[in-house]
This record gives sequence, structure tokens and C-alpha cells, in this order.
Amino acid sequence: MLINQKPQSTEATELPAGGTDPTRFDWKEAWYPVHYVQDLDQTKPTKFTLLGQDLVIWWDGKAQRWRAFEDQCPHRLAPLSEGRIAEDGLLECPYHGWAFEGNGNCDRIPQQPEGLSANESKRACVASYATAERQGLLFVYPGQQNSEQVKIPIIEPMEKSPDEWVCLNTFRDLPYDALTLLENVLDASHVPFTHHQSVGNRSNASPVELEVLESGKQGFTGFWEAGPRKGTLGSQHTKFIAPGLMWHDLTSKQFGRTMTVVYATPIRKGECRVFARFPFKFASKLPSFFIKLTPRWYSHIGNNAVLEDDQIFLHYQERYLAAKGDSSNFAKAFYLPTRADSFVSSLRKWINDFEADPFSGEALPPLQSIDQLLDRYSSHTIHCSSCRTALARIQQLKFAIAIIGMLTWAVLPLISIVLQPSSLPIAILAAIVPIISGSTWLVLHSLERKFYKGQRIPARNLPEKRQR
Repeated sequence: MLINQKPQSTEATELPAGGTDPTRFDWKEAWYPVHYVQDLDQTKPTKFTLLGQDLVIWWDGKAQRWRAFEDQCPHRLAPLSEGRIAEDGLLECPYHGWAFEGNGNCDRIPQQPEGLSANESKRACVASYATAERQGLLFVYPGQQNSEQVKIPIIEPMEKSPDEWVCLNTFRDLPYDALTLLENVLDASHVPFTHHQSVGNRSNASPVELEVLESGKQGFTGFWEAGPRKGTLGSQHTKFIAPGLMWHDLTSKQFGRTMTVVYATPIRKGECRVFARFPFKFASKLPSFFIKLTPRWYSHIGNNAVLEDDQIFLHYQERYLAAKGDSSNFAKAFYLPTRADSFVSSLRKWINDFEADPFSGEALPPLQSIDQLLDRYSSHTIHCSSCRTALARIQQLKFAIAIIGMLTWAVLPLISIVLQPSSLPIAILAAIVPIISGSTWLVLHSLERKFYKGQRIPARNLPEKRQR
């Protein structure tokens, strides 16, 4: 079954995300980002899990668009993501070579005698889901109807004047629920403490008086009049677009207009993919120029460190909440005495009011070790084209430098015998080369490790220099 996403028309009847039942939010009736398009490889299929459903994402060269299929061949249920894009552009199963067109139909069964047409049976088709590209992201609609009527959740301010914005982007698979992520990023009051010495500072902590302006099945809007950093940046507006998008938006004299945007895409119970976007609209073009010069992989190293500020305790927190029994009774489990938790309360109320837990009744997976929680390679690097490429080049440089260093050490005795005293500078240079090579190798090795694993001690707990 195929559902293609056509350009959404303003004339079409628009349906709200979450289905038509006013008392319940259906997570399958909504669009979700699954990948930045620039990280997808058009030459091979990519696996992704959305709401517990394994998908295979692949490039349909004939239609010039991305497709999302159920990751099971109808023949013997082999994962199609382990297959390939065949020479004719079709998705080929790795097990017996069944090949599928972009509409999910089976084009061929190699084992089928000529003249038969088992491939035309509905049972030979692969379930397919609607896809769409917006603002550099590939979105998938996991429902089987209404995809053309349900609005794709994009960053509306950027859409109005895209050329005026510069945007930093990152993503990572996180070891906790999408709802836990949303609760965390809606809570601005944790930044000075959790992210002290990374993107926050304890000295900026102050009373946080949040106000929820309106709320409903489609989310809520909020306002923080004083704003962050003790009010020095101006007021901050917050918007939650159900079920998985939120942003903070403020305009300051120092930085212009800045947004913190987070998509929380549910993978399965206890796991989600975060897409963090940081759009800036500067009054001057100079800051944008320098941001664009920064390699994407270099920014991702810092982004991963910030995400790891929360990673360990959020993984534990949601298990402690589950252990309390009825997680819907958050007011009993949490003690929320100040207005700093207004957005957290509103999110939890939205979950309860609209039965909006996508994995209600399911148990969390086993507790992960600290090493697993700090893993970067499988949660980010392997999925990021920029970080994969940078890591490969660093490893190649390390190898080349090691060879140069060893060769220099090998010929050093010969140089000392052959060269005359007048060639002393050359001998000194020959002695220095291995030292430089070794030092460079160590620097590259330290950088390489940042693609694999985060630091156990977060920045907030590192020793600080005492001020005199």
C-alpha cells in the first residue's frame, strides 16, 4: 500500500494532527522528521524505527524522491534495509532478490517461471508510508490516511524569510522517551545548573515566572516575560506543537532573533531521536559568515557534549517515574511548587487529557550502563555524513603520521652516521620530525575519541578556577 505526499494545497481541507477524536491524540496521525536529507545516502537503503515500526528509507531514482517502506519483505519477512538499490533503481530484498517499485508493488520474483504473475498479488506488495521534504528534513507519516490534509510541522518563522536565517543543526538518538525529551527542553530553568560551563552558568539562575497563554489538543503557547540570563536578553516566547515539536523564541539587542527548536521523534519506548535546530537572524552578516565557516562535524562534537549534560540522569529519571506506578499522576510523583514548572505541568496535562502517551502500558527497556549512555558512535556518528567523513579522514591522517614517524626513527641512526658535523641542522630536523609526528598523532587520537564516546564527568562538575 502506498501513500504519496503531494504538495499541500491551501484549498484542501486541513485536518489537525492526532486524528479527529477530540478526546484522544493519535500519534500515527502526524508527521515526524526521521533524517536530515543531507545525511541520507541515495545509493543504499537506510533503516529507521518510528513508533516501534521498523522502516526502510530509500531513494526512488525514477520518481526522484525518498520512499519509506515497512522494513519487511512480504516473502519471508527479511529486512529490506539489508538489501540494495538494484541497477534498475528498484529496492531489492537481500534474501531472494524480490524487487519493489516506489509504489510498493513487487516488480519481479526471480524464482518465478516465465508467464506467471504472483508478483502482481497484493500479498507481494510492501506497505509504504507518505514522505515529504521540508526545511532540509525528511518527514514520514506513519498513518495510513489523511497525510495530505495533516500539516507538516515546520519552523514557521524560518519559512517566511528563509534567506534571512542561518541555522545550526544536530541530531542524536537518545536513551529516553520523546516525552521525557520534550519535558526537558520545555524547562528553561534547568539550563543554568545542568549546562553550567557548557551553554549555561549558575550565576544566571533567577526566579522563573512562566505563563501558559493557551493550550489544547494541538499543544500550547507560553511566555516568559523576564526571559533568560536574569532578563538581559529580553522576553522569551515558547510554543509546543503536538506531538513532537517545540521552540523557544527571543529577540535581543545583543544577538538579534534566536530560536531553540527541538523535534522529538519517538523511536520506541525509552528511545527517541532529537533534531535540534538553532536558527539565528542577526542584524549583521558577520556572525552568519563565521557560523557558516564552522565545519558541521566540529559543531556536532560540542552539541553532543551538551546533550550528555542531561543524558544520564534523564535515563534514570523516567525509570524512577515509572516505578511510582501511575505515571499519569505526575502531580503526586513530582513536587512542582513554582511557576518555573508551568510548561512541564502543561505537557503532562496534555498527555493525560488526550491519552497522548504513544507507548501506554509498555515497559521501559533495561537500564543501560554509563558507557552505553555516553556512546556517540552508534547514536550519532554512524548516521551523520559529516562526522563519518571527518572520522575517516582523521583515521587516515593518524595512519599516515604514524608511518612517517616510524620511517624517520628508522633512518635516524643512518643519518647520524652519514651526515657530517656541517649538516647538524639537518640532523636536528630529523630528530624533531618524530616528536612533531608523535604530538600530532596524540592530538588526532584525542579528537578521534570524541566521535565515539562522551566524557563521564560533565562540564558542570569539573573544577573551576578560583577568582581572586
